[in-house]
Amino acid sequence: MGYDVIIVGAGITGAAIARELSRYKLRTLVLEKEAEPAFGVSKSNSGIIHAGTQNPPTSLKGWLCVEGNRLMREEIASDLGLNFVQCGQLIVVFGPSDIPELEKIKAEGEQLGVKGLEIVDRAWLDKNEPNLGPEVKAALYVPSTGLISPYRFVYALIENAVKNGAELKTSRKVVAVRAGEQGGFEVVAGGEVFRSRFLVNAAGLYADDISALAGAPTFKIIPRKGEEYLLDKAREHIANHVIFPLPSGSSKGILIIKTSDGNPMIGPTAHDVQDKADLSTTEEGLREVLAGARRMIPSISKSDIIAYFCGLRPVSGKDFIIRHEDSCPGLVNVAGIQSPGLTSAPAIAVMVCDILKKHGLELEPKEEFHRLRPRPVHLFQVPPEETRRLIEKNPAYGDIVCRCELVSAQEVRDSIKRGARTLDGVKFRTRAQAGRCHGGFCTTRIMKIMQEELGVPATALTKRGPGSELIKEERK
Repeated sequence: MGYDVIIVGAGITGAAIARELSRYKLRTLVLEKEAEPAFGVSKSNSGIIHAGTQNPPTSLKGWLCVEGNRLMREEIASDLGLNFVQCGQLIVVFGPSDIPELEKIKAEGEQLGVKGLEIVDRAWLDKNEPNLGPEVKAALYVPSTGLISPYRFVYALIENAVKNGAELKTSRKVVAVRAGEQGGFEVVAGGEVFRSRFLVNAAGLYADDISALAGAPTFKIIPRKGEEYLLDKAREHIANHVIFPLPSGSSKGILIIKTSDGNPMIGPTAHDVQDKADLSTTEEGLREVLAGARRMIPSISKSDIIAYFCGLRPVSGKDFIIRHEDSCPGLVNVAGIQSPGLTSAPAIAVMVCDILKKHGLELEPKEEFHRLRPRPVHLFQVPPEETRRLIEKNPAYGDIVCRCELVSAQEVRDSIKRGARTLDGVKFRTRAQAGRCHGGFCTTRIMKIMQEELGVPATALTKRGPGSELIKEERK
């Protein structure tokens, strides 16, 4: 066998599993169909580290979310150099008749082990969240909710997994899975054949396709479309917490999200669709999101919006699917990982390792596991005196490439050294091109730096992989 474990998918779930497996003396390979990790479902994540409320106490989602939240607060953020902001959450209601529902959510959260839950009145809200509209009457305060950059979370996990011996191969779309002649699997991807004893399917929207290719068509993924809208950083202080309405049967509702990078975000919608590639935004979605957000904070304006985008959540029933498929020995499906999948990912990874061990994978710890990852420099997150010290040591930190988001030439170069191969890869790692001008000022400069670092012509550079080239060769 070439590998002990092949993981299909380098989103948050696959990345977390790869890092967890890299603790052991194993040959682990991650196959990703996109040009870079985090380009699938994970790229459209809201970045909320949920506390665990709004999940049934008996659900996988519930207890994995609570454990994932604990791991983030106590280990993951500090180990991987992540900017985790524990801002807390408010679930608001618009009348006294809804308070019993808040009490139910509180009781279920406490059953799961969520600590510090408190129902607060309008006086508390006026003091701690002064921009709320007059319709809001009370809220459930959830202090352990936090925020993180979803992209940088994925990159940190993958970088650390690779440092500990895991392999990552991008632009490798899996097109076939066969039974190996000596057992295990033969996985055909990107024109190559990879062999492995175990196969972990963390393919997001396409997990049902991968499972079927492997011989276990036991579930179906339904894409749930969510439109979200990013606000200008000038509205950074519009909210002090992540603000939720009471959840519906299919969604947590339209949220006001205080992101870890400063820009508030509103959304998402939640509508099931059939097309796994439908990332269009709509006027109907915009109206729905604005109406929901303005009911909580009326001062939000359409003119505050600087970016429209859409994500698809991989839904398969009401709970996560995390199991060994006995009809296909060696296959572990990790599917239907919608919200709170980002939070749950580290706990899911531990669970998957336990499943693999139960089915015959020997987990012998390495003598040395490099659990720490240095925190990358982001000028927009450091105080001016620290910026001055950085520039004194390296003047490239004073060469500002993206003025909207305060990103230096050195940060762009560092992102390329850490694996960025596309303009979106640079953006997700550094925030360059993520401001109000959408790269109008910085794109050409970033492309020049990429040419220098990668040694490729401008015509080879893409926004997000083959087919998204920015400069075409002139045909003679």
